[in-house]
Amino acid sequence: MRRRGIALFAAFAVALAACSSGGGAATSAPSAASAAPSAAAPSESASASAAGPLKPIRLQLQWFPQAQFAGYFAAKDQGFYKDEGLDVTILPGAVEIVPATVVAGGQAEFGISWVPRMLAPRESGADPVVIGQVFQRSPTLQVSFKDKNITSPEQLKGKKVGSWGFGNESELYAGLVKAGLDPANPDDVTIVQQQFDMVAFVAGEIDAAQAMIYNEYAQVLETKNPATGKLFTPDDLNVISWQEYGTSMLQDAIFASEAWLAQSGNEDTAVKFLKASFKGWMYCRDNPEPCVDIVLKSDAKLPKGHQTWQLNEVNGIIWPAPNGIGITDEAAFNRTVEVATAGKILTKPVEGKAWRNDLAEKALAQLSDMDTKGTAWQKANVTLTEGGK
Repeated sequence: MRRRGIALFAAFAVALAACSSGGGAATSAPSAASAAPSAAAPSESASASAAGPLKPIRLQLQWFPQAQFAGYFAAKDQGFYKDEGLDVTILPGAVEIVPATVVAGGQAEFGISWVPRMLAPRESGADPVVIGQVFQRSPTLQVSFKDKNITSPEQLKGKKVGSWGFGNESELYAGLVKAGLDPANPDDVTIVQQQFDMVAFVAGEIDAAQAMIYNEYAQVLETKNPATGKLFTPDDLNVISWQEYGTSMLQDAIFASEAWLAQSGNEDTAVKFLKASFKGWMYCRDNPEPCVDIVLKSDAKLPKGHQTWQLNEVNGIIWPAPNGIGITDEAAFNRTVEVATAGKILTKPVEGKAWRNDLAEKALAQLSDMDTKGTAWQKANVTLTEGGK
């Protein structure tokens, strides 16, 4: 019966094709107010731009503009980068764009990337290094309908399991291996190449689909269940969280080239960039509705409701940040390398130290009067609507 609802879902997916993933429209309840001063407060560096010309800086995203990157768009829109004397150009990503390659080639000073995809070019001589770990937790899920009876990775045996590939499969593969299943053995599991949407999943062609909590998961909840004529709900789904299962990887880190950082003055520039970016994310935590509007006017292709859901979930990946936003947890980084190596994104352990906290710590020290941990933040209630309107 699900197949009768595919035409509507496919039409929605067309709108998502240029953006990779999508979700639904929503109204959100106000997020919990922070006890510390808001990120919208005037910057201490407000006079920085008046001291001379702004320094041009390029930031390479790993995907198209959407609320996944809201903090950077907010930092630009609210003048936080300008306050630090920076003129930041935000470069959109795409499937074929590898931010680490762009940064290594000198086409951008900073990049945003899943950590494994950033590390892989190091094996070919590139020198990217994480300087700010914004996402603290993994949002990657494996989603199935309740009638498939898949509640654990072990129950993926004999199933058709969706994977995007392009380096996004390692959490899944590591989870399968941990569950005693061989991703390369069709007698254990059949890996299905999944598009960056949930059309095949809703059509019943995939038993368990890969999804981000902030994106593809919402796509399903924005689609009508043909059996009921109403939107699918979380009660219709089983979800495997790779974060909870222990095979998660760090995602969406800010990185730069070691060689670029070694040049005179560039570490100071990096601290300024991190400071302004962190303020952007705090602004989006404390002011979600105007932040969504900023994302929408930054050439985001997905509708407002979906961006509202996405920002709410992305905030949940960032906050709370126990050691302050941007600080890399060594254990999480080491687990990421282990998972990426097992998944053959990396062929060997990382040589040298591919992350550093000193620049983020300096940025946080300049934000000591602000809430950089978000301990009191609470997720809002977001109501999804059909097609993400």
